[in-house]
Amino acid sequence: MPLDEDKYPAETGRRRFVKGVVGSAALSSVGVGGAAAVDATTDAAGEGGGTTQFVAVENTDGPAPRGMPIIPIEINGGELQGVWPEYDPDAGVAIARDFGGSGIDYSSAWFQYCGMQTAQGIYPQAEQDNLFRSSSGSYAWQGEVEDGTPLTVDMFDDYKEWGNGIGNAGIGKPASANWRSDGDVKTIPVQLIRSVEVEKMANGEGKYSSLPSSIQSFISEATADGFIAWLNKCTHFCCVPGFKTQEGSANFGAANDIYCQCHQSVYDPFSPIQKQFVALPRPPQTE
Repeated sequence: MPLDEDKYPAETGRRRFVKGVVGSAALSSVGVGGAAAVDATTDAAGEGGGTTQFVAVENTDGPAPRGMPIIPIEINGGELQGVWPEYDPDAGVAIARDFGGSGIDYSSAWFQYCGMQTAQGIYPQAEQDNLFRSSSGSYAWQGEVEDGTPLTVDMFDDYKEWGNGIGNAGIGKPASANWRSDGDVKTIPVQLIRSVEVEKMANGEGKYSSLPSSIQSFISEATADGFIAWLNKCTHFCCVPGFKTQEGSANFGAANDIYCQCHQSVYDPFSPIQKQFVALPRPPQTE
């Protein structure tokens, strides 16, 4: 799959943006593991960049330096949407401090990597709704849903049985979506799953009883009715991975995980972990 070239987003009537941000096109000239090195050395000039603690779906194999950030979910009128916190002008980001009583600050800086820092929807005060809008191409069932349609809970009623011939059936039903990307703006790709495993994780049942209390509190608040979501950008070279999207994932023990076919990075959607990285700065914006 080709890399995201971090092209400068098209102009819209909402905001004007200034170029000059390191993105994944720059990473394409860096060797394996280079994304981690760039994250570690990038100067946080600009807006909203710097060292950031975040909660991710864990990277369990391959060259990716860390997991992909979880997007808290809420359900309104049956429609699925991501939580977007309030803008804090002092911090320069949208931030919900002590999210769900977890002691973890959920922030828009979590998504400032791999060119997403230039997406209009990542700007703290962007005029975007938070609906997860269906994006077909990864799963046959979404071919029956018009692209851009908000995903709803009832679309996942068969989540306890769903399967597509990759890995085991009944682990959960996934979907691909775009988030905060309505209109002629840069797309923010998301995947989400509805799963019994997520329900157990939110309740701290079974193996999830050993999660750190901060992670447990965060997950209990960040998931809803068995749904979990994450920004679907591989932290290695910014490709778009998938949960049960590649038959070849079985060759790498990843048929029941999130698998990136470009360089075989693997992520476990049912293993939340807290990590740290250097968020890339957003280019300045002017009204």
